[in-house]
Amino acid sequence: MKTFLSDIFPKLQQFSEKLDNLTLLTNQHWVFIDDLLLIKTVYIFRPNNELLISSNGKVEKAKWEFLGNKSLLIDKEDESYLFKHGFFDENILALKVDSSEEYAVFINENNYGGELNSIDRIYDFLKRKYLDASTKGTTVNSRNHEVNSNVQTVFRETKDDIVLKIVSLNYKTIGAKVFIDEKPAPDGIYVYKSNTHKLILKGGAIVERYFIEQVKEYVIEKSEEDTIAIGDKVYLKNGAKIKDGKYKYSFFKSIIVENGRIIK
Repeated sequence: MKTFLSDIFPKLQQFSEKLDNLTLLTNQHWVFIDDLLLIKTVYIFRPNNELLISSNGKVEKAKWEFLGNKSLLIDKEDESYLFKHGFFDENILALKVDSSEEYAVFINENNYGGELNSIDRIYDFLKRKYLDASTKGTTVNSRNHEVNSNVQTVFRETKDDIVLKIVSLNYKTIGAKVFIDEKPAPDGIYVYKSNTHKLILKGGAIVERYFIEQVKEYVIEKSEEDTIAIGDKVYLKNGAKIKDGKYKYSFFKSIIVENGRIIK
């Protein structure tokens, strides 16, 4: 089960329903946010504590139980998960992995067909719905993050110890202007020191952006932050070309790689 680190859900507690609101939880089609382009997994919590998990139409029967103390247990045939309340409304269900800062995130398909199909879109939706109204018109200035009206400025350090000043409009990364020492950054490839992002610059602006995910012995350069897709580049951690074949990605799925790209 893929999970995400997030700092937005703790900020939304005053807007959240309680996890024991069974009318809101049960008999809904909760789509698990993972790799929706490759597989669609739907969780249906039934009032009798039966849990139906449908992966591209293939159904697995499991059990779920609300344990009190804001805790929910999902008991599958081969593994069990203990979750804490993260955030819950009629659109989004975020379950916090016990003793962790990571969340499993679901959207209510009954309310949203396909718009909220990535973690980025969910964060943006929640921010606009709950947080923007209370922060509208404010300006935040710091070394790491500056916001002024619709212009956003962030500073990111690369693996080559270069500090990039990235100036975007309305949170749009593609087309954002990039500066080094207040001069337009030269064309080229820049990788964050955290090894999580890869930028391709041309004419002092971002023309391509990739998210880097390390999975055991290999690396995926993703076009979407929290969703792998057909066509994403795959290579070994040492940068060498990966052999064609099938590779384990998560508990529930594998990827098939051909010529260094995901084909299935």
